Amino acid sequence: MAENVVKGPASYFPSIEKKYGRPVSEWQDLIRSSPLTKHMELVSWLKAEHGLGHGHANALVAHTLAEGK
Repeated sequence: MAENVVKGPASYFPSIEKKYGRPVSEWQDLIRSSPLTKHMELVSWLKAEHGLGHGHANALVAHTLAEGK
């Protein structure tokens, strides 16, 4: 019986929610509403404006952009 192991950017989501106290959907809404469109611009913005660590910001941006900003 195989376990459903979350891989990729979504594997960071539980720790993001725990550390920053906001659901991932709120972070994704912020990313989608940002006028920025480039991956690293969004990562830098989340780090500078919202205090996220690089890995967490990168995971949120990668997942959100993959879904279609």
